[in-house]
Amino acid sequence: MNTPPRKRRSRRTTTVVAILVVLAALGVAGMRLWPGSPLAARAAARWEDAGSATGAAGDPDPTPSRSPAKPEPKPDATLAPLPVKATDVDIDHSGWYSWALLDTRTGQMSGPADRTELSTTASLIKSWIGADFLRRSAEQGTEPSASRMAQVETMIRDSDNNAAQSLYEANGGSPSIKRLISMCKLKDSKVSADGGWSRTMLSPADITRLGACIANGTAAGPKWTKYLLDEMRAVRGTGDFGPRKAFPAAEQKKIAIKNGWVDRTREQEYHVSCMAIGDGWVIGVMTKYDISKGYTYGANICKQVGVQLRAAAAEG
Repeated sequence: MNTPPRKRRSRRTTTVVAILVVLAALGVAGMRLWPGSPLAARAAARWEDAGSATGAAGDPDPTPSRSPAKPEPKPDATLAPLPVKATDVDIDHSGWYSWALLDTRTGQMSGPADRTELSTTASLIKSWIGADFLRRSAEQGTEPSASRMAQVETMIRDSDNNAAQSLYEANGGSPSIKRLISMCKLKDSKVSADGGWSRTMLSPADITRLGACIANGTAAGPKWTKYLLDEMRAVRGTGDFGPRKAFPAAEQKKIAIKNGWVDRTREQEYHVSCMAIGDGWVIGVMTKYDISKGYTYGANICKQVGVQLRAAAAEG
């Protein structure tokens, strides 16, 4: 009888085919794990799409957690409000004045469009003369004599012109102002035509850059910056005016200043310049007007700028 044997061969064939199918399936599954296999790459892509974590460089995490990772808290980038804020300053005046406010934390500068206009600094530039002298002394490895330090003190605190001239000459004269423009990255300023320190041409915007340059240690260097700022906080007598007078007495002591005032007979103008350096901010003000009005007229303009910038900050 031939029929039964044929049925047995059919069963064997079916069994063998089934075994081969299983083996083939296992082989394909194994290829997914072979390094370099296209199937492995596609499988990995699907695993990553399913929500695996990534490292700092964006590479797949070899041991992803089953539970989703908690995002790291972001640092609060909000800066504390300053005690001064840009606003539309409006002062009843004759002549010209302009101002600038620099946030030294962010580099943001505010002020009217003419804040780049130039005027003579008068004694305000003494802040740089002192900084340049002290920094260069440290760079040369020399300690200033007691008499030189006395000159720096009286030049800053009392605006002594003789001390300023002596230190200016020790700095090399007009090359000192060229260093100022270069080191402090001033954008508008010029060395005076006659080479004198009093006629150095700055803008309100550049006054704030000078203030920032002093505050961040560039101008006087690491050794002398604190000393210079302390001297500028100790300005007294006639030169103690300007934006810091808009603050309560206790706060005024924390604000470093240097102001300039001079009657320009050639132009028949009075020129007043003000710089105030606070914690995170610098204000620069320049004004020129009829010579007959005297320096107190310009000093009040500087103060009024401070008053209005403070009022704007208080309003939020």
